[in-house]
Amino acid sequence: MTNWRDSLLEIAASARDLATFQDRATDVLATAGEGPAVISAPGPSGWRVIAAAGPGAVSVPLELAAEAIEAERPLSGDGWQATPFRTPGAPNYSALVTKFKSPGITPIEVAEYVRQLMGVVALTASATRREQHLESLLAMFSAWTQSSDTRTLLEQMAADATRAFDADRASIFVWDRANKLLIGRPALGLPNNELQLPDDVGVVGRVVRTGKPERVVVAETPEAVERSVDAQSGYVTQTLLCVPLVDSQGDVHGAFELINKRGGEFTADDEEGLGEMARLAAIALDGTTHYEELLRRRDALVDAAAQRVRLLGECPAIVALRSAVTRVADTDLAVLVLGENGTGKEVVAQTIHYGSRRREEPLIAVNCAALTETLLESELFGHERGAFTDAREMRPGKFELAAKGTLFLDEIGDMSLGGQAKLLRVLEEKVVVRVGGSQEIHTDARIIAATNQNLAQRVRERKFREDLYYRLNVVSLELPPLRERGEDVLLLADQFLTNFCKQMGRKKPKLSPEARKRLVSHRWPGNVRELRNLIERLAYLSSSDRIEAEEIAFNLSPFDSSEAGLEVGLSLAAATDEFQRDYIRRTIKSQHGSVTDAAKQLEVHRSNLYRKMKQLGMEGEE
Repeated sequence: MTNWRDSLLEIAASARDLATFQDRATDVLATAGEGPAVISAPGPSGWRVIAAAGPGAVSVPLELAAEAIEAERPLSGDGWQATPFRTPGAPNYSALVTKFKSPGITPIEVAEYVRQLMGVVALTASATRREQHLESLLAMFSAWTQSSDTRTLLEQMAADATRAFDADRASIFVWDRANKLLIGRPALGLPNNELQLPDDVGVVGRVVRTGKPERVVVAETPEAVERSVDAQSGYVTQTLLCVPLVDSQGDVHGAFELINKRGGEFTADDEEGLGEMARLAAIALDGTTHYEELLRRRDALVDAAAQRVRLLGECPAIVALRSAVTRVADTDLAVLVLGENGTGKEVVAQTIHYGSRRREEPLIAVNCAALTETLLESELFGHERGAFTDAREMRPGKFELAAKGTLFLDEIGDMSLGGQAKLLRVLEEKVVVRVGGSQEIHTDARIIAATNQNLAQRVRERKFREDLYYRLNVVSLELPPLRERGEDVLLLADQFLTNFCKQMGRKKPKLSPEARKRLVSHRWPGNVRELRNLIERLAYLSSSDRIEAEEIAFNLSPFDSSEAGLEVGLSLAAATDEFQRDYIRRTIKSQHGSVTDAAKQLEVHRSNLYRKMKQLGMEGEE
């Protein structure tokens, strides 16, 4: 039996599990010893042959192996020799049973050598299994960390656990300490695929309270399992393994449970492996829960911001504007918002943004009137470090910051022609290049532009590029001045007064009828911004529960005299007639062309108003 040691050593070096080694080892021993070689070990129902080779191996006397192991020494009988040995780490003895014909072969020597090699193979197999287990855990954990939804994550964890441990079912229980509940998912056969238990019930309750794992065979300890769960689901629990979900601080947040091991009972190795999986599961759950909480907070902030931004008003122009905003909000169309200063163009931009699918992304506003030619590229497109004297660090531009969101270009009519050309190129190519850089950066920011100027007139005057005008003016929305919105003045005033008084913590005062009339009759050259400032001043300075007309002091506008349409040099009678004509026209316009409503506003009978208009030469204007 020359070189049998080298042959067995070679087999041990290449084998990755005991079964492979034992099969090939008996082949070598049977061939070299010219007789049968059998390795046997105790099993659940008696002795069993693990590996056998050689003529006559099928008739091996297993009782001889049992006797040798019981005696803990080699025994012989009918030409057979049984040598007991114990593999390192194995709970029981095994036995090498041989019937060698070759001289010089000592079964004790062979068994000892086989034992040593089996120990090496067992360690190698254990290390291999450990490596594969860790690789599998890392792959699972990597997949878990990609999930942003707790319910989906729990179902994915359960599926991975049943596959890894050959179990029938798995559930992850989250501990709601405040309500003393354990909430488990997935829970097949139950409503909403969810199970809720008191945190002091059953195996899971004990595990979360003690922080110690449990393995249960129901046939042996039927009282350990909460049978009401099986009654609800119609499922029968036979074996169970449960370990705590512990975070990095050592706090228990729930439990990981496996039910019904296929083909046997859960082992100590299963318990250790599930414990490792549970530690990674706790980390992944914490990350996903934190992410969901951030999403909830973000959504709450977005909703709160959207609630603060409202296009208030019931005049026909505002009603039509709101309808148009609703239609274009959830598109990617470029929008041009027109209107005088202070009419609320930024509010329109915010309403469009918060009404779109981009509402959770940034809304970035840029005042184009404040950008000089030299600053425009850096502000809009960003710059690299060292691109110019003061560029001490890289800074992204507004187009990058507004990626996937909305870019609001206010006062676009005041942008220089050079800036317009650069802006047009970005809008057409959808890429920006930082100042001092060379890398093209894609941008899909939605563009909303606004101006108080007549862009068409500026195009005719060659002060605004025609191609940029058409690029921006896909959808045009125009805000009416406040003086043309009639009773909307009172609606806005009441809302502003409510907001300011809430901030101050004071009771909201009421506007007297005279004060309301004065607000409606004012021309509001500063539009909604002027009204807001006036109401803010009244909210802070008025001390009574009623605001009188005398308290309403309008700021003088540098355009007041021209807006009244009066020329210096007129006689008092002519100036009076001119003022009356202008005031009647504005009142009728504020009432949307209704002479009847204008007469009520002026506190005269309609027939008297018609008579006055005739006296002033206003026939047909009604």
